[in-house]
Amino acid sequence: MTWADALKGFEFYLRLEKSLSQNSIEAYLADVRKLCSFAGGMDGLLAPEEVNTELIREMLRFFKEAGLTERSQARIVSGIKAFYRYLLLEGVIREDPSERIEAPKIGRKLPEVLTISEIDAMENAVDLSKPEGHRNRAMIEVMYSCGLRVSELVNLRISHIHRKDEYVRILGKGNKERLVPIGSRAMKEIDLYLPWRNHLPSIDPRDSDILFLNRNGKKLTRVMVFLIVKDLAEKAGVRKQISPHTFRHSFATHLIEGGADLRAVQEMLGHASILTTEIYTHIDKEYLRDAILRFHPRAGNHS
Repeated sequence: MTWADALKGFEFYLRLEKSLSQNSIEAYLADVRKLCSFAGGMDGLLAPEEVNTELIREMLRFFKEAGLTERSQARIVSGIKAFYRYLLLEGVIREDPSERIEAPKIGRKLPEVLTISEIDAMENAVDLSKPEGHRNRAMIEVMYSCGLRVSELVNLRISHIHRKDEYVRILGKGNKERLVPIGSRAMKEIDLYLPWRNHLPSIDPRDSDILFLNRNGKKLTRVMVFLIVKDLAEKAGVRKQISPHTFRHSFATHLIEGGADLRAVQEMLGHASILTTEIYTHIDKEYLRDAILRFHPRAGNHS
């Protein structure tokens, strides 16, 4: 099999069978192209099925000596392993040359978590005298109350808000839908924002059902949300390194610390694996100790 055919088939596999986002697909393909280049290029000296374990290790040694971070090395290993799993499924290879390759051990870098008072301070820092004030405040509250990714926030549709049942329908990664409860405070902020939205001079027909719009009646970009969050953090005196994703992490952390079931949080975040959810839940030692003392059958002072 040629590299061009293998990459094309791998791309279809990632899109159709794994339901990955376009960004994730491009990242995987970029990783495999690095191996292709190392193996000799598109006209290559070695076909994909001729690559062996030692060649992969040699490539990783090269990247390590070139100063590539352990996190980047680990990502490349992940991409190559996915590629050879695909070739194995397709019957192109009988043995996986990446099976014995281990990714560099990387520590979990936990993102910042905002306290409830910091979130309130950011919402209070919104200038409601400005036309977009209520929009920005509603965005902050919805991100935190529903634990949305920024891409989910900017694509949130009015028709997906179910007021009577108090939940929103979210289209997440891989076009997977989930239902997330939405609280009365978030709905109140949305209702305060809607009059401004409904009186925009014009709304792009393609974005007529999108909840959060800019002054030109178009869907907000992810970059714009990032800039709004950064500006509000500065005005509120929040010195942490935060982004829109910080509200999602804070949502999960506060739920877990409040006693929510990890599986329920997994469902609300839209994680395929519970292991991913665990990354978002750095429970403090005191909370963990209390949970063990309360619920473990051997934790009490029984004689």
